[in-house]
Amino acid sequence: MATSETRSNPTEGSSAWPAIFDVAVIGGGPSGAMAAESLVKMGRSVLLVDPGNRIKPCGGAIPSRTLRDFAIPEDMLVARANAARIIAPSGRTVEMRIGDIGFVGMVDRASFDPYLRRRAEQAGAQLLKGKLIGMEQRADRTLQLSLSAVDTDPASPPQTLSARVVIGADGANSTVRRLMFAANKRPPYVFAYHEIIESPKAGAAETFTPDRCDVIYDGRISPDFYGWVFPHGTHTSVGCGSGVKGHDLRGATADLRGAAGLAACKVIRREGAPLPLKPMRRWDNGRNVLLTGDAAGTVAPASGEGIHYAMLCGRLCADAVESFLKTGQAADLKQARRRFMRAHGRVFFILGIMQAVWYRSDRLREKFVAMCADPDVQRLTWESYLNKALVRRDPLAHIRVFFKDIKALFGIRAGGHDTVA
Repeated sequence: MATSETRSNPTEGSSAWPAIFDVAVIGGGPSGAMAAESLVKMGRSVLLVDPGNRIKPCGGAIPSRTLRDFAIPEDMLVARANAARIIAPSGRTVEMRIGDIGFVGMVDRASFDPYLRRRAEQAGAQLLKGKLIGMEQRADRTLQLSLSAVDTDPASPPQTLSARVVIGADGANSTVRRLMFAANKRPPYVFAYHEIIESPKAGAAETFTPDRCDVIYDGRISPDFYGWVFPHGTHTSVGCGSGVKGHDLRGATADLRGAAGLAACKVIRREGAPLPLKPMRRWDNGRNVLLTGDAAGTVAPASGEGIHYAMLCGRLCADAVESFLKTGQAADLKQARRRFMRAHGRVFFILGIMQAVWYRSDRLREKFVAMCADPDVQRLTWESYLNKALVRRDPLAHIRVFFKDIKALFGIRAGGHDTVA
């Protein structure tokens, strides 16, 4: 635990800080906030650093399981989606209804992230509104952090604090990763852009439904990922992502809004950021730094889903850090990635293959959307998404889907008709 020496606290609500924190969490998004909350509940002194002045571009979808697993109150949801509509390059649509097995909750990151930070602070974390600008290993095996506070005179000297462990939860462009890991250690990513717009009034947009998410597979919108229209109650997220250099994401989003009948809707805000699509092979530096969430690359390939995985990753990283603080064995930090990949590595692997195979061309996207009309595909997709695990109770369905995939990929016909038409 931290020593009893204290220094003045520049933030409101507390009078003193430890001279050395057990843990400094850099980044207060879903992963960092969950890590901080978990650690203070374990009795650790925790510093949570977040600038509090930026909103990550995000569709905001979470499965209903997230509310149960992380005690999220339903009033944090701005909407509930009960279906997804998949749209092909040709304009063909396939509607996938969830049924009675759950729902997709929609959150607005502008309110969701601050809520999670408040939870961590109420649990006992010390919240600093600022950003990390430097970090050094010290001879006593602690880390010295240089932090600049937000909303202060830019000429003010940075504040220096110390911690025994640092968790980097500061996004795809992680400063912690840049400072403490080799320059080539970063996950692959696409760049995501979206616009939060006012949702149309009932009946104003013919194809818009407030309880349905639209997912658009069209090379004009994204040559290697997808576009989306996700209703958020009074607001709607419209955007797309791509890793292709030079692809005009703003122009594609404008085209997407036009096609969805949303061109006239007022823009509330515009946001863009890189979106990692593969977990890093190593999350710790072998000493006293651990990455989590987007900084570690825990965003699902193909779907780009990250909130649930980020929160789980934050909790697993808290467990690993607690073990390290008890034993002093740096190898204990590895258990966070090991446990995450044991639970979700297979899903990430399958989604990665799916993206690599089906997102390559409009011809394949067309076949992929056609496959989504299959009842087995829909049921397995929703059950896996909502439960955050591969469905094991119906192996024959997996076999059927596998052979339908093969037939669709190679254009095999049965009885003179395209098997996926």
